[in-house]
Amino acid sequence: MKVLQVYNGLLRDIGPQKWWPISGTFKPPEFEVCVGAILTQNTSWKNVEKALQNLVGAGKTSPESIGSCPLPALEKLVRPSGFYRQKAGRLKEFSGFITSFGGDFYKSVTREELLAIKGIGRETADSMLLYACNRPVFVVDMYTRRLFSRLGLIGGDEDYDKLREMFEKSLPNNAGLYKEFHALIVEHEKRLGKEKSITARRA
Repeated sequence: MKVLQVYNGLLRDIGPQKWWPISGTFKPPEFEVCVGAILTQNTSWKNVEKALQNLVGAGKTSPESIGSCPLPALEKLVRPSGFYRQKAGRLKEFSGFITSFGGDFYKSVTREELLAIKGIGRETADSMLLYACNRPVFVVDMYTRRLFSRLGLIGGDEDYDKLREMFEKSLPNNAGLYKEFHALIVEHEKRLGKEKSITARRA
């Protein structure tokens, strides 16, 4: 089975996901993707949504407003996402980076520049590049490793960038396809997890 066949099968069985989910209340809208990518580290999306709602309610929806927000207040707003002190600090640092960036951040920022920011790892950086900057960079997460390990297409413990390059070489160079594929993988694995949980409770 080839990687593209997996994509076509998931798309047929699950249908388009049209990620990244955004509310349209952040300025610019792409900034919400970046904030969400930082907040979703080590937590569920439901918790991230609560934190995002808090930020919207407090009017902290731009790099400038988050960058100028006192750290204790920002910590309180993002508390639902867990590790709130760490994440609040990362949000402030990231927001400061955007406001001081020369030129159009979303068109010009590089992967190396993102990785140089404290608290932004490869998966987070690639999520920003793909979903906020519309760059054809494939995002590798735990769901991707889990699914493709079961299919026997990867070992599961490969280096992140080696896996990313493998997917990019196996697929058309298309950001829209990458977005849809990543979203489909996540949805498939979440559904599978729920089915296993129901089966375990019935056993």
